[in-house]
Amino acid sequence: MRHRSEDEPYGRRLSAGERLSIGMGGHNVVQHVVEGVGEVRAEDLGAAVAVASDACPGLRLRRRGQRWTDSGIAPAVRVLDAGAFDRERLDSSALREPLDSGPTCEVVLVTGAPTTVVFRAWHAVTDARGLMLWAADVFRALRGEEPLGARSAVNSDELLRLLDQSQPLPPALRAAGRLEWPSPLGRLPRGRRAVVWRRRTVDGSHPAATAKVAAALSAKHGPGGEGRFFVPVDLRRHAPDIRSTAWLSQALVLDVRGGDSWEEVHRRMLTALAGRQELALRTEPRSLRMPSPLLRLLCAAVDGEAVRKDRYSALAFITHLGDFDLGDFSAAGFRATGLYTLGAVGPGAPPSLEMLESGGRTDITVTWQDGPGVAERAEELLADIEEALSPRAHRRWAGNDTARPLPSDLSVVRLFRQQTLRTPHRVALSGPEGEVTYRELSRRADIVAAALSRRGAGPGTVVGLLADRSVAAVAGLWGVLRAGACYLPLDARHPDARLTALLADAEASLCLVQRPYDRRTYLPLDCEPLVLDDLETDTPGEPFQDVEVRGDDLAYVIYTSGTTGRPKGVQIEHRSLLNYVRWATREFEVDAATRLPLITSPSFDVSGTSVFLPLLAGGEVILVRDEPNHLTLRRVIERSGANTLNLTPSHLDLIGQLDVLTTEFRSVIVIGEQLRVEVASRAQEIFGPKCRIINEYGPTEATIGCTAHTFDEELDGAGATVPIGLPADNTAVFLLNDRRGFVAPGEAGEMYLAGVQLARGYRGRPDLDAERFPTLADGTRVYRTGDLARILPSGRLEFIGRIDDQVKVLGHRVEPAEVAQALETHPAVDRAVVVAKARRGRFGKSLIGYVLVHEEVTPGELEEYAAERLPRYMVPAATLLLPRLPYTVSGKVDVGALPDPFADDADGPSRGRPEGEAPVDPVEEAVARVWARTLGVERSRLDGQSDFLRLGGDSLSLLAMLAGVCREVLDADREDAFMADLALIISEPTLRHVAALARRVGGPGNGPGEQV
Repeated sequence: MRHRSEDEPYGRRLSAGERLSIGMGGHNVVQHVVEGVGEVRAEDLGAAVAVASDACPGLRLRRRGQRWTDSGIAPAVRVLDAGAFDRERLDSSALREPLDSGPTCEVVLVTGAPTTVVFRAWHAVTDARGLMLWAADVFRALRGEEPLGARSAVNSDELLRLLDQSQPLPPALRAAGRLEWPSPLGRLPRGRRAVVWRRRTVDGSHPAATAKVAAALSAKHGPGGEGRFFVPVDLRRHAPDIRSTAWLSQALVLDVRGGDSWEEVHRRMLTALAGRQELALRTEPRSLRMPSPLLRLLCAAVDGEAVRKDRYSALAFITHLGDFDLGDFSAAGFRATGLYTLGAVGPGAPPSLEMLESGGRTDITVTWQDGPGVAERAEELLADIEEALSPRAHRRWAGNDTARPLPSDLSVVRLFRQQTLRTPHRVALSGPEGEVTYRELSRRADIVAAALSRRGAGPGTVVGLLADRSVAAVAGLWGVLRAGACYLPLDARHPDARLTALLADAEASLCLVQRPYDRRTYLPLDCEPLVLDDLETDTPGEPFQDVEVRGDDLAYVIYTSGTTGRPKGVQIEHRSLLNYVRWATREFEVDAATRLPLITSPSFDVSGTSVFLPLLAGGEVILVRDEPNHLTLRRVIERSGANTLNLTPSHLDLIGQLDVLTTEFRSVIVIGEQLRVEVASRAQEIFGPKCRIINEYGPTEATIGCTAHTFDEELDGAGATVPIGLPADNTAVFLLNDRRGFVAPGEAGEMYLAGVQLARGYRGRPDLDAERFPTLADGTRVYRTGDLARILPSGRLEFIGRIDDQVKVLGHRVEPAEVAQALETHPAVDRAVVVAKARRGRFGKSLIGYVLVHEEVTPGELEEYAAERLPRYMVPAATLLLPRLPYTVSGKVDVGALPDPFADDADGPSRGRPEGEAPVDPVEEAVARVWARTLGVERSRLDGQSDFLRLGGDSLSLLAMLAGVCREVLDADREDAFMADLALIISEPTLRHVAALARRVGGPGNGPGEQV
């Protein structure tokens, strides 16, 4: 097939179809509309249109007799004010301007929100696909890229002749134009009629959409359930090397018989396309010889007959343009958020339905001539189409009926001040530092707030908070909020480099720090430290006047792991926090009698449950300084006086392994990981039948928790996992498939969360905001969780798992890519891949690093390097040095082919004791038995050099192992002494070392205190 050279003047002959289109009259303009956020400057758009038109000269044609010639003049760019463009009714004179005389194409730029660019072309010079090729090139030019161009001058008649040469065309259809089908939009009046458009957006992209729509419309509007449809087909599919903007589409005649399912209609359509049946309905070339006035009279006669009889050649045209990437219609400073098309309408033609998919949505437009009731019936028709593609039963779930008033004049700051005034002498905090009343806590918070205010902190200011679970930390938190600023909680266990990175990324100008952490090197430039211990010695006069925060002011920024290797700062606003507090207080039955321990990391957002809920209900927060190992958890349960717990399922599992029983607890709230029924059942035994075991779910981006379910042994006991329940107040959960369509009840889908608790977005990451916080078709802003769930017959949600590589370690989200990036910064590393693997028979997973190096380095050195940059829970449990990585045929790392570090330990022969190693004594033997049970390996697989973490142990199983050693190996009064060596155990978690430490503090067969 011949293509024009770059230097050859562009032009082509009119095809029969184009000639007929010229004679038809009516509104014969095809239009594509791009909507987005940001700005497109008119001068930049004009320059891009000129560049794209040089590459696609078919969009600047003029007619000269029987030929199209290149005018050499780029289409004009018109600028409209938003007031002149009705986006809802699509009722704008700019959309009705004809283009059949003078320039045949133009671009309309509509200012306002959203910024809108309309590409318009006379249908005689191009079709919808051709116009889209040019529009995409305009945006390429806006981005400074080279347009792909479309310089082929072949017309449809020439293409048909070429196709006939390769394979004879199917016989031409002669009777397809008979006027025998009613319009689903009703009767039209005689005389001149304006064009009318109505549009609807449906969530998801929908396979077989054309067949589904045809079947649904036939059943409702066709006589006897039958229907005929014209389905325009792009002829470029037969010649993929053609890049042309000419009118190269022809209609496939699709007949629907009464009672046909959409599957049968789809099968018939695919069969017809396979047989190239769209080539059968072709325009008679002799129409080229008909004088234009006679052609117009003929078209007018057909239109008059159709209106008089109220019958048309089909029920409708159905055009499906395909799925488009909105990134192709974006540019610097402008991000496309929507794309739709407005069809043309000819005399005597039935209504036209145009469908276009983009951004996980399907836009549907109905185009026809206006008349009494037509617009209203078009809306009804769109509702029918939406029901065919996305049934209401899939979109509606009673669990989402969560609306509840949220006072606009309230905030957690005001609630805490009010609570302090009501109960000034009641204990607010207790723990190692003694009891602190509400009045004293408020006084300390005022000191912090005043100090921050003097340094200019206020709404929008990010203040770091580096402290233990202490009085100073809680006072600092409230001080930040009273000053109107937002706090950034930091974990003192994290490496300095990570703390620096988080403070810098959040643009924190101030950081509250508790001694001794003020001596660490963690501050980025332009971040001023304030030592909390020094502030507490201040004695302010009048109480600080709280800053009146608004609902959209930031309350806190908290960081989670990022897929790109860069942590993401989640920004939570005050209204979101207030909604959570009000819902959770009621749901968890928190009141003035509540005594809730704070045992989770300050940088873990679930700590907010332990801090905010009791203090805003007149209850008490029990501060727990020690890390949550088995000793700490036992003390909390047996001695602290707590009656409510808030922790992860991993910690609850550890409690289940302790020999404790209590009936003092009212509620145990678990969040952060999947809660297994066996863990919940054991917890119910420990805490008694009156204690509520509550499974809470919620990503950081939805403010701590957004669904909850109270465990019921009778209802939930038969399952493997505990449901996550129903949404919080003013919260909705939507389950969508991988095409962003709603799933049927009972089917698994990805959870998209909506409502007042959604985060503002990620700190300084508009790219991630666009990816993770999309909008549904009705404009609802949602958060895409990456979590799979389904609705159970009980009407409750059940969490199923993840759709990506993200894993949970002790409730913390971990993106393996972030760990891999940290390893790759080591000077000896060329490439790193991190995956999560589980031992057979084990529920949890461990992070495994696979590394390619170019100079000598040991796995231990790499893990130590990672530990200097990442939180401990993100450091790989094992690191393997590989000569090369396995790849799939698509060029991706073949995760399944990576070696399993646990395989030999599970199945291989016994290693035996290394030569020269001392015989096993009773202490080591007892420790080994605990290890074998905890890790799920044979005792014979263990020797003195066995490393607990390299054998697949993680933080939780390490704590479980230590609890077992304390219970089975040590004397009861030696537990505290043994656990005091936790740091030594973590630094060298080998069987010999653990046994030696146990022997030192007092194991069987030796006296307490015997030295190694």
